[in-house]
Formats: sequence, C-alpha cells, structure tokens
Amino acid sequence: MKFFKKDAFFYKRVFSIALPIALQSLITIGVNMLDTIMVGSLGDDALSATSLANSFITVYHIFCMGLGMGASVLVSRYWGMKSAAETGGDKEAEEKSCRALKQTVALMLRITLFLAFLFALATAFIPRTIMEMYNNEEAILEYGVVYFRYSIATYFFLGSSLVSTIVLRSVGQVKLPLFVSIGAFFVNLGANYVLILGKLGLPAMGVAGAALGTLIARLFEATVICGYLLFFDKKISFRIKNMFMNTASLTSEYFRISIPVLVSDAILAFGNNAVSMVIGHLGGTFVSANAITSVTQQLSAVGITGVSQAGAIVTGQTLGEGDREKAMEQGYLFMGLGLFLGAISALIIILISNPVIAIYRNLSDGNISEETVRIAKQLMIAISIIIVFQGTNSIMTKGVLRGGGDTKLLMITDNIFLWVLAIPLGILGGFVFKLSPFWIFIFLKSDQIVKTVYAYLRLRSGKWIKKISTGGSS
Repeated sequence: MKFFKKDAFFYKRVFSIALPIALQSLITIGVNMLDTIMVGSLGDDALSATSLANSFITVYHIFCMGLGMGASVLVSRYWGMKSAAETGGDKEAEEKSCRALKQTVALMLRITLFLAFLFALATAFIPRTIMEMYNNEEAILEYGVVYFRYSIATYFFLGSSLVSTIVLRSVGQVKLPLFVSIGAFFVNLGANYVLILGKLGLPAMGVAGAALGTLIARLFEATVICGYLLFFDKKISFRIKNMFMNTASLTSEYFRISIPVLVSDAILAFGNNAVSMVIGHLGGTFVSANAITSVTQQLSAVGITGVSQAGAIVTGQTLGEGDREKAMEQGYLFMGLGLFLGAISALIIILISNPVIAIYRNLSDGNISEETVRIAKQLMIAISIIIVFQGTNSIMTKGVLRGGGDTKLLMITDNIFLWVLAIPLGILGGFVFKLSPFWIFIFLKSDQIVKTVYAYLRLRSGKWIKKISTGGSS
C-alpha cells in the first residue's frame, strides 16, 4: 500500500468535502480570534477569564462533536448502503437504511439537548466553582462569572447546530453550513462591535458583551441549520415528528458505535481541561500566552480538520457500499495526506507566529505584557513540532479508523495516551522540574506523537474495519 498515489478522483472527492469544512472551521476560528482580540483590549485578566470560561464551554462543544461524529459514522455508512441499495434495486434494504438514518439523527439530537440542559444548569448555579477549577485569582474569577451569566442559553444553540451540521455533511451537504458560518461571522462581528466596545448609543459591556455577542451568533446558526434539516432537507428527510419516533430497533447499534466516540471525546475533553487547569495554575501570563497561541494552532489545522472529517465520511460511505479493499487503500492515502498537511501546518505556524503575536500586542494597546510575549514565542515553536504528529493522527483516529467503526478501541487508547502519559508528564514538567514553557507544552502534547505510531500500526492490521447493521439485521 502507498501513502501517495495518482488518484485524481479520490483527492477531488476528499477535498470537495474537506474544503468547505476547512473554510467553515477557519471562519469559526476568525470569530474566536475576534473575541480574543477585542477582549484582549480590556487587559490580561479579562482575556484570561474568557479563555478559561470557554475551556468549560469547550467541554460541551467536544461532547457534541463526539455525538455528531459518532452519529456520522453511522449516517455515512447508512448513506453508502442506501446508495448501493438504490443502484441494485433492493427496496427493502433502501427502506431499512432510510429508517436507520432518521433513528440515528433522533437519538443524537435527544442526547445533545439533554446535555445542553445539564451544562446550562451548572453554568447558572455554580459559575464561580467552575472558574475556580481553572484559576484562583479574584479578578479573573469575577470576569469569568460575568461571562458565564450571559452564556447559559448558548449550549442549546451551539449543540443543536453543531450536530445537525455534522450529519448534513455526512450525506454530502457541505456548502450550506459554510454559508451559515459566514453569516454568523458577520453577526458576531457586529454584535461584538456594539456590545463589547459600546457603540450605537449602547453602553460598553466588556466581557459580558463578548458572551452575548457569541450567544446571538449561535442563535443565528441554530435557526438556519436546524430549520433546514427539519423542514427542507430531502436526503435524510428528518422532520420534527421524527424526534419522537421509536428508536428501539437501532438503540443498541447506536450505543455500540456512537457512545464510545462520545465517551472518548468526553474523557478527552476533561483531559484537555486538565491541561488547561495545569496551564491556569502556572500563572496569568502563561494563560494569556496560551490564549494567543491556541488560535494559531486552530488556524494552522483547519485543513487537517476538514480532511479528518472527510476521512470518516468517505471511509464510511465506501464500506457502506461493501468495498473493503478500496477502504484499506484509501486509508493509506489519508495517512499520506496527514503527513503532508501536518508539515504544511508547521511551516505556516513558523511563518505567522511573530506577526500574530505582534497583532495581539498592538491591538491590546500595550496591555499584553513582555512576559506573555516571551512565553507565546516559545509555545509557537513547540506547536510547530507537535502539529506534524497531531495532523497525521487526527486524520487517522478521528477520520479513517473512526469511519471504519473502530470506536471502542479508539476510546480506550486515546485516553490512555492522554491520562497515563501526557498529563502526568506535563504536571511533572511544570510543577516538579520547573521546565521552560516550550518543554511543558511538548510534554502536555506528547500523546500526539505516540498516537501517530499507533494509528499506523492499527491501519496495517485491518482490524479497524467493523461491521455495522441497520438495527438488528445486517
């Protein structure tokens, strides 16, 4: 098997899915960068508070990504089955796959909204307790509580639009979410300008304005995306009444495939929050520096994110059509893409690191300290190294292997590498050996290196390809 091959149809198919997803991710990062820059003008404390508060909201975001990507494994496989059944004129198989599609979406949305309710309750009643998990500086705590107060409803809109977007992508609908994200960017831009800075006769709300601006943008996204899924989409044909459909015949299969993805990403979210907690207790300057570089990490990895999701979709559809050998061949090509895109991302980080730090410093009117700048530069170098490994294993573990249905083992291995290796090394490096920010970051991300080796070995074994049924029958 080869990592690189002249296969124009394959690469065209991958990038027709990956490019809109990558552009959408780029726009989302732009919104986050916009918030960071505007809040950064309020000083290090405000910037640290919003960054740490969003670390908790990101836990829910990752839960939803787990639910959405878990459902995507099933939806893409069922979509491939449906296409094969239509081509072969098998009406019974076509009806089974159509029903399984709807049952999967119903289960996904129910769990998403239930989790939104739980997170909203926590944010409403114990905001200070949540912030204290990340930092104990009074000024940061106060700003964080204010941010949470205006973010309570965000979970419902964020979750429903995110998971709906993922299942729409799984059946080839990738352009609409992109256009919606473009609209949400401008909605957020206008809301931030008015609410954070106090324009058009309104008072400057600062941190509260940032949270409210994000809420308004999320509401816009959910209205359009969910409205399309529930009233206009003809591929899945999911309607409001289907939210209450009987899903008993698919529940066991859904939990077998999707829940390991949710559990994996959820534990991973807590692990990443543990990383944030380690960083948070290293001091406000380290937190601010990480907030600046985290946007750069996301920006450089947008192509990787797109190809990763395309990997899950293409692999699922190929296996749904019954072509195991082709799926194996595509797996190696996806790994080659991971290595290539990881190297490109590293180069991008090296090129833009100093300009990005300078932009933050200039736009903050000097409120970003020299120490923050020094740490940010060290982190940029570390990120450029880690991104090569992160890019490769993300496309494989979150894409190809997950698309093959290998969700249970990924749940175990992902979190062993994080909790047994990366987090302990990071704690030792930061609090025991007092290493430089560069080495602390490398240690905290060491699981990315190990997972790259694991992904290659798992791909070679072929054991990642799992059988998936439409609910009680193969």
